[in-house]
Amino acid sequence: MAFSESLSALESLLGERLNRSAGDRDQHGRNETWFPFSPPDAVAYPETTQEVAELVKICAAHDVAITPWGTGTSLEGHAVPLRGGISLDMSRMNRVLEVLDADMQVRVQPGVTRMALNDDLRATGLFFPVDPGANASLGGMAATRASGTTTVRYGSMRDNVAALEVVLADGRIIRTGSRAKKSAAGYDLTALMVGSEGTLGIITELTLRLHGQPEAISSAVCAFETLEAAVETVQLTIQMGIPMARIEFVDALTAEIFNEANGTNFPAKPHLMIEFHGSDAAVAEASERFGEVVADMGGADFQWATTTEDRNKLWRMRHGAYPASIAHRPGCMGLVTDICVPISRLAEAVAEMAGEIAAAGLIGPMVGHVGDGNFHSVMLLDPNDEDEFKRAKDVAGKMAKRALEMGGTVTGEHGIGMGKIGYMRAEHGAGWDVMGTLKAALDPQNILNPGKLVEQKA
Repeated sequence: MAFSESLSALESLLGERLNRSAGDRDQHGRNETWFPFSPPDAVAYPETTQEVAELVKICAAHDVAITPWGTGTSLEGHAVPLRGGISLDMSRMNRVLEVLDADMQVRVQPGVTRMALNDDLRATGLFFPVDPGANASLGGMAATRASGTTTVRYGSMRDNVAALEVVLADGRIIRTGSRAKKSAAGYDLTALMVGSEGTLGIITELTLRLHGQPEAISSAVCAFETLEAAVETVQLTIQMGIPMARIEFVDALTAEIFNEANGTNFPAKPHLMIEFHGSDAAVAEASERFGEVVADMGGADFQWATTTEDRNKLWRMRHGAYPASIAHRPGCMGLVTDICVPISRLAEAVAEMAGEIAAAGLIGPMVGHVGDGNFHSVMLLDPNDEDEFKRAKDVAGKMAKRALEMGGTVTGEHGIGMGKIGYMRAEHGAGWDVMGTLKAALDPQNILNPGKLVEQKA
């Protein structure tokens, strides 16, 4: 009834850009992993900040839920519209507004994808480094505080968003942050919005920090006999201060999956994938020092990717680990989980997760951004086997608990969405209540992405 009452005003605002077709609604009700199908009542395609603000005012007046949608690549059900209403698809707000090359910054609309931005920046000598693998929208990446393969050197979205424009739940438009390198002026509302998963406001513009394209890049892959040896190599590399742009871990099963999907011939062993950025001399020195660490730790089958084509192929393969894993067990669904622990506990955590997956009788390849202490498993499940699903959820719960016991977090990258709400009290205690207080203050009607991140009050 609420949506019916708002429909006339929304159609007057957007015209044909308010879509109620079954196909469009179905697309925006699905997700990348195991969460149930939940379509919106309509999909809206705004083109300006003012349109977003007017849409929010209409929805607030009729108590209609709004679920922002970037590219739909999130893994914890963030973009699933649990209460129906409007799926707010930001794909038409996809302009690079201003390249501020002297300040090494860029202003973009939220629908710009990370690959499109870097294509646009190619001639400037600058690039945007945050690389979660998927070609996600930058608005979605900020909303989920995304990170990825390059975080070990360049940081996550938390470190690379300088300012935002945000539409609040009552339709107000605010700007957070500035183009200055730092500020001591009040609460850090930019940091509050980055990672809020669309529950506090809708991002309509971002000012992002850029980095200079490196003079030299060197990538390599090497195998180890055990999980522990591979992960301990990462710890030692970090402790020695060897500057890495990426250092990724894949287990033996993932190496086999890479071979199946890409025609490679990696031995069925754990591997590290690494990349160095910098000057020719710096990259050469770092590569040599890392090679010495690998030799000391018993690493073998060391292969350098010496051309741009070879490097791109290596990282495309790593970024394609999820779909390749799904293809490894045809017809399966993926239950994906990630945790992040202090580097000193990383080898222990990886070994424990491998043991839990094996003890549960599950197929669960593991990969990780281990330079940050963050790693993932995708457990490949028969969608019709309830017991298998229950065992996988049990493994994910055990590892979340162990991450907290080790001084870590239940998610280093994927975020909370609706998939990890059950762990928030254990991680944050009374801090989760404070998050709920902020949500109630900024969105008292609970119309912005309801059912995600924070506890829902009756």
